[in-house]
Amino acid sequence: MAMSEKFKDKKVIMIGTVCELTGLSARKIRYYEERGLLFPGRSSAGNRKYSFSDIEALMEIANQLEDGTKTNEIKKELKRKNM
Repeated sequence: MAMSEKFKDKKVIMIGTVCELTGLSARKIRYYEERGLLFPGRSSAGNRKYSFSDIEALMEIANQLEDGTKTNEIKKELKRKNM
């Protein structure tokens, strides 16, 4: 794995920053997590922590939802990609 890939996958970004970067509300981001579309890390205090890869995934999820794709369809697609 290249260093840039490791960098993108480090879970270090707090949800407030993710909201600023993506334009998504914290509630929407938590909803996507509840639906099993992404899996943030947790700090020792239990706060969600995201990676740059998670942010890219969030933007793709938001775009698909805007295009009318259902969350269960997105989840199936993500499972196929990760096989």
